[in-house]
Amino acid sequence: MTKAETYAKTMNMSKIAISEQLTSEYGEKFSAESAKYAMDNIEFDDWKANALKKAESYSETMNMSKQGIYEQLTSENGEKFTADEAQYAIDTLKANFNENALAKAKDYQTSMSMSPEAIRDQLVSEYGEKFTQEEADYAINNLDK
Repeated sequence: MTKAETYAKTMNMSKIAISEQLTSEYGEKFSAESAKYAMDNIEFDDWKANALKKAESYSETMNMSKQGIYEQLTSENGEKFTADEAQYAIDTLKANFNENALAKAKDYQTSMSMSPEAIRDQLVSEYGEKFTQEEADYAINNLDK
């Protein structure tokens, strides 16, 4: 198995992220030509499945919101999946975002001693967790008082 295939099959990376890893001075340090050849000839074609696996991981281990996961999947500083691949992952992901919001709320409550209203604001903020208002309301209504 080539380096590119290893990254695709074992680390669930996107095509762009693999290509950058192959040429990075902090990664494999291959030439751009070698990386292009590897990506043109990789024996892997299920990038949507990789996006879904990454989405599942973000939901299960970090309790992220749907919007937060989508942005992480497509971010140039994140996973670098295409919008189509990320949307497939979001549409296919079986996650309870109410419970994710509640887990985040409990974390804010215990680790930062935030008030319920401050937690709600953080949960829905575009600079915070990016949960929907309904998910944030569920979380606040189910916090231990």
